[in-house]
Amino acid sequence: MKIYTRTGDGGKTSVIGARVEKDDLRVEAYGTTDELNSFVGQTAAVIAKLPAEEWSDRLEQLTVIQHELFDCGSDLSYASPDPGKLKVSAEMTERLERWIDELEESNPPLEKFILPGGSEPAALLHVCRTVCRRAERRVVSLSREQECPDEVHKYLNRLSDYFFAAARAANVRLKVQDVEYERSAPVFRRRS
Repeated sequence: MKIYTRTGDGGKTSVIGARVEKDDLRVEAYGTTDELNSFVGQTAAVIAKLPAEEWSDRLEQLTVIQHELFDCGSDLSYASPDPGKLKVSAEMTERLERWIDELEESNPPLEKFILPGGSEPAALLHVCRTVCRRAERRVVSLSREQECPDEVHKYLNRLSDYFFAAARAANVRLKVQDVEYERSAPVFRRRS
């Protein structure tokens, strides 16, 4: 099988059920989700070099997320989404919420904005967070003009929160303090 087809040389590509321009909102949405998946893969590759007994939980979560990002891309690639064929479910978003709650238990209280970074795993997780936010923005743009699976938007919204909590937890695990943005007023309050 050849990897190239030449069918996109004119600036069009196929989504499920249509041919569209390569910069179509639908292609932008699933393309940015694919970009996010690549950054998650890079993050997992860095974490895989750390002691397995301490990091296997995070590595397992990132692997699940990579599969679910493929599900997001699949759902976004339908020109006319068929609810019976969609893969992203509310249960996936609910699992992210449980993971976030578990991560937040180990994180110190947060009062001010923090700078992305600290340790290498945390910095990469912050990159994932920001690319995830961009993917979410692309999905919102798509949903204004075309049919778009609502559950993908919810999943991406929660996923960016997961990356934030996981970045902070990575710093805690590596005994690296988050750096507060020096001109930030206190903006966060712990929820009970």
